[in-house]
Amino acid sequence: MTFDDVRRLALSLPRVVEGTSHRTPAFRVGKKFLARLKEDGVTIALRMSFDDRDYLMRAKPKTFFITEHYRNYPAVLVRLGKIREAEMRDVLRRSWDFVTKKS
Repeated sequence: MTFDDVRRLALSLPRVVEGTSHRTPAFRVGKKFLARLKEDGVTIALRMSFDDRDYLMRAKPKTFFITEHYRNYPAVLVRLGKIREAEMRDVLRRSWDFVTKKS
């Protein structure tokens, strides 16, 4: 996956818009953060529930991980070089569901 692939998938979701976060490309649903490209250019930070995050990190630790910075924040980091398009589509949808269901 490349960031352009992520962009295409993210922008196909309802109400998702592109902007920036921490001076990198990012996606939001309204004013709610969905995802952003990390400064390394090969990792995506993706908002999602702690349960989904924990499941993904256990199932595919080479693809999904966190740093100490994200430990208490509902997000997971995704290595773009380790994920396939169908899986990226699924985790983006999980993220979108999580962001849009929050009050």
